[in-house]
Amino acid sequence: MAVDSNPQQPTANNLLDKYFPELSEKQLVNFSKLEELYRYWNERINVISRKDIDNLFLHHILHSLSIAKFVSLKDGTRIIDIGTGGGFPGIPLAIFFPEVDFMLVDSIGKKITVVHEIASALNLDNVRAIKSRAEEFDAIGDFVVSRAVTTLSETIRLTKHLIKPGGTNNIKNGWIFLKGGDLVIEIHDVDQPVIEIDISTFFKEDFFMTKKIVYLSV
Repeated sequence: MAVDSNPQQPTANNLLDKYFPELSEKQLVNFSKLEELYRYWNERINVISRKDIDNLFLHHILHSLSIAKFVSLKDGTRIIDIGTGGGFPGIPLAIFFPEVDFMLVDSIGKKITVVHEIASALNLDNVRAIKSRAEEFDAIGDFVVSRAVTTLSETIRLTKHLIKPGGTNNIKNGWIFLKGGDLVIEIHDVDQPVIEIDISTFFKEDFFMTKKIVYLSV
């Protein structure tokens, strides 16, 4: 019997069923729409590399959802996604946490257009897309989330005015970063305690072997 040397890659639905079996039908429908929406908008306004669009679910959507494995956000929590680009991690998290408020912030207007249009197409009324530089933004939230926009210390410096102290979740208010690679120097430059979590703890695909969640409280 011949052995298939190129086994089929798991589909988005397979991965959602595997890692998030608790999702509602509405959430599953919204996740299923993301690839078509991003392909449509990416042809008009490039927010994801042409090569990476074929790995949209694994590299962008599931990667974003690792935060949902790290913390179960309570209803009414306010999240500020700084340097959101095309809406990551904010849009996948907004689907996952429909009662959490998300402010998706980027200084590039074209990217915010894509975020707004995709959120509108999915009827995500818990998402606001805002064009602003981080240091000029003045809303207050519980957490700042960010995906490798700049160094840890620089992002903290630019956004520390956005986070209120305290919090009602199972972790204190603060920063949640999605980072990859060697973080020794970046962490050394931060003055406060840092918690690192290997995303491979949650997801077993090879892509996540070098990916981490980095958390700091205010």
